Amino acid sequence: MNKTSKIFIAGHHGLAGSAILRLLRKEGYTNILIEDKNNLNLKEKQNVEQWFEKNKPEYVFLAAAKVGGIYANDAHPAEFIYDNLEIQNNVIHSSYLNRVKKLLFMGSICIYPKFASEPVNENSLLCGELEPTNEWYAIAKIAGIKMCQAYRKQYGCNFISAMPCNLYGINDNFHSMNSHVLPALIKRFHEAKLNNLSSVTCWGTGSPRREFLNSDDLATALLFLMLNYDEKEIINVGYGEDVTIKDLTESIKKVSGYTGEILWDSSKPNGTPKRLLDVKKLFNLGWRPKIKLQDGLETTYKWFQENYNNIRK
Repeated sequence: MNKTSKIFIAGHHGLAGSAILRLLRKEGYTNILIEDKNNLNLKEKQNVEQWFEKNKPEYVFLAAAKVGGIYANDAHPAEFIYDNLEIQNNVIHSSYLNRVKKLLFMGSICIYPKFASEPVNENSLLCGELEPTNEWYAIAKIAGIKMCQAYRKQYGCNFISAMPCNLYGINDNFHSMNSHVLPALIKRFHEAKLNNLSSVTCWGTGSPRREFLNSDDLATALLFLMLNYDEKEIINVGYGEDVTIKDLTESIKKVSGYTGEILWDSSKPNGTPKRLLDVKKLFNLGWRPKIKLQDGLETTYKWFQENYNNIRK
């Protein structure tokens, strides 16, 4: 892939896709293909096939997906499995039909078994039961991984799969009920501060541990893999350290300037007790994250404040 290659970013409006787009432009890539949802509905097979045939991308970052936190996954299981299967099936198959040179499929940390040994190695895939609250999304992503491997095996396609940990950053979804934990907390504390609320109630006990990677770090990792990784095996992308949800919550409270009390609703689900990826494989190839969690939280909250009237909330 060179600076004039035709590169398609599927999902360029999302958290990961927008970070990829920023990075490619910063690095001087001049032939980036992006398309508005009104012109390209990735769930419509014919629409996708016609677009690929017309535009003939050489490289594809498949970052488009229907994503959400515990509540959204648990409340809308049919949408999470159907929409994601539709999107990835159409993009992967059209990439094969149009002889895309390389495709990078972005999976998720949630593909791994609920009680996989920590840190979670790539070999843990399909070795145990999934976390019930997000198994529908996980199964769709696992199908995408296997589809990439199948097309590689049968047709010789250079399709690779990367598994990121929990992501955060600018252009995230900040909806209180449908977003992931970190952006939901940012919005909750910000609005509690604006409304002078005496307390903020958070789900669970705060004991689960999670690993968080800034979306701009993710983008550098995905570009690194597109340029340097050509194997059928999945590869983890993470920060290499985790924090408790309680500590994360305290950090976001501090960054937001909220001064009230934090309450915990233990009747709500915690989700998977611990989730930390084994990232030795990627680190050994030469990539490392650069953005510390505290710095990333401050940057994200600043962007959130500046764009509060236009964000997904």
